[in-house]
Amino acid sequence: MRVLVIGSGAREHALCTALAADPSVERLVCAPGNAGIAAVAQIEPVKPTDPYAVAALARQVDAELVIVGPEAPLMAGVADMVREEGIPVFGPDAAAARIEGSKSFAKAVMSAARVPTAESRTCDDGPQVEAALDLFGAPYVVKADGLAAGKGVVVTDDRAVALAHAAECGRVVIEEYLDGPEVSLFVVTDGSTAVPLLPAQDFKRLGDGDAGPNTGGMGAYTPLSWLPSGCVDEVMRSVVHPTLKDLASRGTPFVGVLYVGLAITSRGPRVIEFNARFGDPETQVVLAMLETPLAGLLYAAATGALAAHAPLQWREGAAITVVMASAGYPGTPRTGDVITGADQAGVLHAATARNDAGELVTSGGRVLSVTAVGADLGEARGAAYSKLEGIRFDGAQFRTDIAAKAEAQEIKV
Repeated sequence: MRVLVIGSGAREHALCTALAADPSVERLVCAPGNAGIAAVAQIEPVKPTDPYAVAALARQVDAELVIVGPEAPLMAGVADMVREEGIPVFGPDAAAARIEGSKSFAKAVMSAARVPTAESRTCDDGPQVEAALDLFGAPYVVKADGLAAGKGVVVTDDRAVALAHAAECGRVVIEEYLDGPEVSLFVVTDGSTAVPLLPAQDFKRLGDGDAGPNTGGMGAYTPLSWLPSGCVDEVMRSVVHPTLKDLASRGTPFVGVLYVGLAITSRGPRVIEFNARFGDPETQVVLAMLETPLAGLLYAAATGALAAHAPLQWREGAAITVVMASAGYPGTPRTGDVITGADQAGVLHAATARNDAGELVTSGGRVLSVTAVGADLGEARGAAYSKLEGIRFDGAQFRTDIAAKAEAQEIKV
């Protein structure tokens, strides 16, 4: 199979690594890719949000499957254009991708589908924001209505901070706060059949102990030994299937991976958000545990044949990833710092490039995802942090407590 992956982050590096290990993949192309992905896939330049350019590239490389990684190309209609060329695509059309691109649309879908979620208000001006904050009280949850690269959400006890974020974003969704630990669940779907992957947990705050600003994610792990038995089945029944049915009824069937962000509350699972693609950094650990060949699974979803696909197989043990970010992240990241020690198995590149001297350098905020698998969570943590100790670049930021509470069995529902 000839596969084209669109994107350039650690998520795409994880996808390409899994696809490169699939015997059915005879040619693997990633566009625009990054310095790390170049070790496992052919790199081609493309503007990922340009539907015409991506469709032309898919024809050029004679792709039999196109996988769209990031949310921005999906919202730009890249999947729509490639499908018009008759090429199978793993990723929703722009209309269905609004489940991520518009928080208010997602809330409308959840309301129609009777999906358990936080009560919310969509606000367009200051008085509406003030009223919603009064209604729900602290902690205040304020979400930008549109795409914000994982950084459009503020959860704070400080009303002034909540008001400032709302003013900066313009249109926002303000929600009641959901108690309980958070879970990320990826569901592969062809629009009707849906197959859950292993649930994972990520870490949004920059610093240890969940201190500091929100980020796109500083680490993740799977599986979740503390998750109540039957929770995934309940989420499929009460959340996933009703959501897919509602999207189909709107004439926008969802094909790809539906990311379900959940809070496991005292009242049961509640949806925090939907994404229209694989999440980062959870993808890095979920795919590290998947034994089923990836290309066949995603092709079955892209061609409406998921019901006939064999049950998924998972390896024993646990996986963890720790993100190394550049100086200045999540504000204005510093770039151009030379990276050493990243040529290790399991080190997935997000924002890396080569300078004129051929050195590997930082090129954005989240730079690397240091990923390891072990017989249990403790072994996986040890292996990941051991790898991380050998990687250097000036100003590197990372958390030292990824999955520490889970390893110590301190997470309670």
